Amino acid sequence: MEIIADPAMTGATLRIRTTRRICCTMELSHAKGRPLTRTAMAVSLLASLLASVVMPGSAHADSWPSKTVRIVVPFPPGGINDVLARIVAQKLSANLGQSVVVDNRAGASGLVGSGVVAKSAPDGYTLVCGSTTTVPVAPALYHNLTFDPVHDLQPITRIAVVPSLVVVHPSLPVTSIRELIALARAQPGKLTYGSGGAGSIQHLATELFKQRAGIDIVHVPYKGGAPAMTDLVGGQLSVMFEAVPTALPNVHAGRTRAIAITSAQRMAVLPDYATVAESGLPGYEAAIWLGILGPAGMPVDVIQKLNVELRRTVADPEVAARFVSQGAEPTTDTVEAFSARIASEVTLWADFARSTNLKVE
Repeated sequence: MEIIADPAMTGATLRIRTTRRICCTMELSHAKGRPLTRTAMAVSLLASLLASVVMPGSAHADSWPSKTVRIVVPFPPGGINDVLARIVAQKLSANLGQSVVVDNRAGASGLVGSGVVAKSAPDGYTLVCGSTTTVPVAPALYHNLTFDPVHDLQPITRIAVVPSLVVVHPSLPVTSIRELIALARAQPGKLTYGSGGAGSIQHLATELFKQRAGIDIVHVPYKGGAPAMTDLVGGQLSVMFEAVPTALPNVHAGRTRAIAITSAQRMAVLPDYATVAESGLPGYEAAIWLGILGPAGMPVDVIQKLNVELRRTVADPEVAARFVSQGAEPTTDTVEAFSARIASEVTLWADFARSTNLKVE
């Protein structure tokens, strides 16, 4: 904080500059001839009072958390968001010495729960387990959002990356991405793919794949990924881009065949699955991230404390092992790196939506 009192004036000029870059200037008049010390004392007193109001200080982080912290999962119980959020909440609660609970608020492809958090008090007690689809993708796909997922939510850190497996029905004569692309080009509009609905990660990942490969595969949307996978197993669909945790059981049982993984690099726990990028489509990546965000306007010191504690939580060997067992790669960032990633992905998906005329009503 910077305070300036000018004795040459008939009033003392008070200028306060805080760490939030709020600048206040006040004129404190005093009668001619009165000792400046009385004005200076008034300046000092007002500076102290204003500083206690506008400066974030360390008091927020010192006292946070003093009550239960809530992590909103904007999807139904049992999904990967829910599972990973509960793993984090359990360990984070132990690390903080305060209860951390998960609150499922499903609806509108994750936008209902995200909106609840965006409109909540920015005090660090209401957070959301967001994802690629609910933050950078949503503005590109939805016209009538009641909040801005990018500007109304404060990034804290990613917690995991969850790639998808490209899985096909065993009857489809392909064992690699190159063969899938070649078959789709030879039979345009004949192959089909399923998704959990318009705007889902299965939908977006496959449409991005189609665009990059220059192929035509027909989209069949379902009300959730489970019924889509059921039809793939039954032979009603040709291919599906499905998250590793839900795709693997059918692959291991021989009901589907995995031909590639959508992450930028191979997963350490699944080293035999080549990436889409290395097996026929350079530069392709469509792994979904999960991360913790809060409402915009949170105190900076609380944001940083949350970042430190969440990164410590995810780095815990037990937590990391449980993530890997769910097909997720433990991943964390600084606040700045997470914010930059979201900004770059907003541009990526906005450009993609424009180029494909992709919108979800």
